[in-house]
Amino acid sequence: MPAVLDLFPCEPPPYNNARGYIEMIYNKAVECMPRKKMQELQLERLKRIVSYAYDNVPFYRRKLDEVKLRPEHIKTLDDIRLIPYTVKEEMRANYPYDLLAVPLKKIVRIHASSGTTGKPVIAGYTRADFEIWSESVARIIVAAGGREDDIVQISFGYGLFTGALGLHQGWERIGATVVPVSSGNTERQVMILKDLKVTALVSTPSYAMHIAETAERLGVKKEGLCLRLGLFGSEASTPEMHRALAEKLGVFPTENYGLTEIIGPGVSGECEEKAGMHIAEDYFYPEIMDAENNAPKPEGEYGELILTTLTKEGMPILRYRTKDITSITYEPCKCGRTSARMSRIKGRTDDMLKIRGVNVFPSQIESVILGMKEVGNHYEIHVQRKGYLDYLEIYVEVVDAGLLTNYARLEALREKVRGAIRTVLNLDVKVRLCEPNTLKRFEGKAKRVVDERNL
Repeated sequence: MPAVLDLFPCEPPPYNNARGYIEMIYNKAVECMPRKKMQELQLERLKRIVSYAYDNVPFYRRKLDEVKLRPEHIKTLDDIRLIPYTVKEEMRANYPYDLLAVPLKKIVRIHASSGTTGKPVIAGYTRADFEIWSESVARIIVAAGGREDDIVQISFGYGLFTGALGLHQGWERIGATVVPVSSGNTERQVMILKDLKVTALVSTPSYAMHIAETAERLGVKKEGLCLRLGLFGSEASTPEMHRALAEKLGVFPTENYGLTEIIGPGVSGECEEKAGMHIAEDYFYPEIMDAENNAPKPEGEYGELILTTLTKEGMPILRYRTKDITSITYEPCKCGRTSARMSRIKGRTDDMLKIRGVNVFPSQIESVILGMKEVGNHYEIHVQRKGYLDYLEIYVEVVDAGLLTNYARLEALREKVRGAIRTVLNLDVKVRLCEPNTLKRFEGKAKRVVDERNL
């Protein structure tokens, strides 16, 4: 069997000064490919990657043998559902190198998940994987409006986390100037934004908000910055969060999505239309499933996102359960791209809270809070138990500290927040109003839920 990547060039085309990098990165032949032709390409690559994984990864050979599935049984795209899911626990169980499909000497970099408990998920990349990764990230940057004359501040933490280096190499791919600040020392972040005339910011949305608040405290106004574009990822956010970031930083905020288990950032990202995140379908095959029943969800309905790498050489992954809840549309976008678009992540199956029979996602609460000007943009969700019943108490900062000495106005605001959340959740919650700048800020992924039931 030929190598799985024989179909794909591993070197970028030579730079053409007349065209520039941007026109080359916007791969219209793929990103605007007719649906039928895309499906033909996906099926060809799916057959090859299943055979490649079966032949080169003992874990997948055992997994497919257990259900008596051979690579040649994959004849249509629907046959992908014959393949068992891959879950994070299995990836941890094969730590560190048992999922690699190539000898370790062919692995040129290793990344790992950012989980804080247990063994991390290890991801190994070959040189060919890097070309695919860099291109897929560059695509979402260009789709969002990134340019080769941008000066880009990357405020993700560098290290084993894929976000910083993944976006870094994508921006370099299009010819931009990268400022690898990393996270932390937020006052210095503001200084660099201003002094280096940074035009694009890469960070989590919650850290971007913290940068905005710090700039305001330091007397640095958005009019004094050159920022125009934000690429925000690594955690789910809401339209309300994006509107707040646009207002405070003066950026055009876009969302992008990726995960270590698949490749890192670059799986999907918003274009300038902000009508969903375009998926690099030629590299990553998406399914929206009722995962417990292995049943596909109709187009437009929410379900769990399942991803299969179609071209990954170092560590191919078949049908990974992301636990992220989203939906997909295949309607062509106004930007001209025909690639499938996934909606913002509604939540995660393991983050969903079941409170007195009601399913609650933190994003629903965020939408309410960020839509109210009287309260700040940071919040905490405390899960408590009284007897056999669970309750939620929402901590949120007031904007005007003077409210804390005016009982009547404070109670009126508390009831306003409580009523707005009740309308969205159909569930009564407690609300605690806090002083400005007292809730925890995050440099990486924000942790909004505090479970006090077992404390």
